[in-house]
Amino acid sequence: MAEVGEATLCCAQCGKPAHLQCPKCVELKLPREGAAFCTQDCFKASWSSHKSVHLKAKLSSLAAETSGTASPSDGWLYCLRKGQARTPKLPHFDWAGTLRPYPISKKRVVPDHIDQPDWADDGIPKIEPNSDLQHVVEIKTPELIARMRETCQIAREVLDAAARIIRPGVTTDEIDAVVHEATVSAGAYPSPLNYHFFPKSCCTSVNEVICHGIPDARELKDGDIVNVDVTVYYKGVHGDLNETFFVGNVDEASQRLVQCTYECLEKAISIVKPGVRFREIGEVINRHASMSGLSVVKSYCGHGIGELFHCAPNIPHYSRNKTVGVMKAGQTFTIEPMINAGVWRDRMWPDGWTAVTADGKRSAQFEHTLLVTETGVEVLTARLPTSPKVFPWLSS
Repeated sequence: MAEVGEATLCCAQCGKPAHLQCPKCVELKLPREGAAFCTQDCFKASWSSHKSVHLKAKLSSLAAETSGTASPSDGWLYCLRKGQARTPKLPHFDWAGTLRPYPISKKRVVPDHIDQPDWADDGIPKIEPNSDLQHVVEIKTPELIARMRETCQIAREVLDAAARIIRPGVTTDEIDAVVHEATVSAGAYPSPLNYHFFPKSCCTSVNEVICHGIPDARELKDGDIVNVDVTVYYKGVHGDLNETFFVGNVDEASQRLVQCTYECLEKAISIVKPGVRFREIGEVINRHASMSGLSVVKSYCGHGIGELFHCAPNIPHYSRNKTVGVMKAGQTFTIEPMINAGVWRDRMWPDGWTAVTADGKRSAQFEHTLLVTETGVEVLTARLPTSPKVFPWLSS
C-alpha cells in the first residue's frame, strides 16, 4: 500500500478519511479516487472487487496498443449456430433496431483446480435435462441452502465488480473479462460459459436486446442501457442475478423503463411466501408494467435453481399464465422480468442466442435468486452495503 499525499480522499471500502493507496493503482497511474483506503484491513476486504479496476486498465491499455479493428488473426469472429460456429463477416439479417453484433474474442480459460459443471468441456449438460427436478420442485436441505447463500453472495460481488466499470467506451467483452476474472478469483466457475455452447462467461444485453446477449467488441455508447446477467457455480450450486445499468446520460424514457422493471421485480418478490401460487408472480408484474404502458416478454421465464442451473418451477412473468403449484419453504428460484418499451414479441439473431425486441425498441431486466422461508422470502442475491450506488431511485 502506498501513502496518499493528502487526507482529503475517502476510503473506497468504508468512507473514512484515507491515507493509503493501492500500489497496483499507483503503478498503473490510475486516479486516486476509488483507490484510497484508510487501513490495510479495508484494502484486504475490498480486494476481491477492487482488483477488477486493474484488469480494466490492462484491457484498455491493450486496446490502445492495437488498431482497434477485430480480425480473424486475432481470434475475433462473429458468432453463429448458438456458439458452435464462427464467421469473419457480419451475418445477413433483417435487423429490427440499430444495434448490430460485433466480433467476439476467444473462449476464456478456467483454471483446472476450479470445480466445473458437466458442460464445461463439451458444451452439453448431462444431468440437468434428465433430472426429476425438471418436474418436481425441490425442497432444499439446510446444508444446501447454506451453500447457495455463499454462492449467491459471490455472484452478487461479481456483478458489482462488473457494474463498477460500466461507462461509455467500455466494450461488453471487457465486462465479460471482469466477470470471468472476478468469478475464477473467488474459486467459482462462470455458469454460462459453454452452457449449450454459449461462448462467454456472462450475458450482456444492450438496448433492444431482451436477454442472452453475447459480450463482444462493441463499445458502450453514451445513452445506452446494458443488462449484465451473472451466474456462478461454487460448491456444487449455482447463484444467478442480473441488473440493467445506465451508460452515461440516458434519456427519460429509458430511465422510466429501467426503474419500472426494477419495481416489477421488487413487487413480485414482496408476495413470495409459502402458500402463494407461482402464477401470481406474473399477475403482479404484468399489472405494474401495464400501468406504465410497457409490455412483458412471454418467451423467457424465471426458473428453479440449485445444484441445477435451470429446473422446476417455471416462473412466467406475464398475466393469465398456466403455471401450476404453490410456494413452499425451502424452495429456491429466480424471478427475472424482461420488460419492453414496445411490443412484447421477440426475435432471435443469427448467433442463436441473442433475443431482441421485434420492433427494435428497448428492453430492460432485473433478476434475483430467492429462497422461500417459513414466513416469507430471503433474497439470496441481495445488494450489499458495498454494492455500487448506480440506481438513482435507491438514493436516500
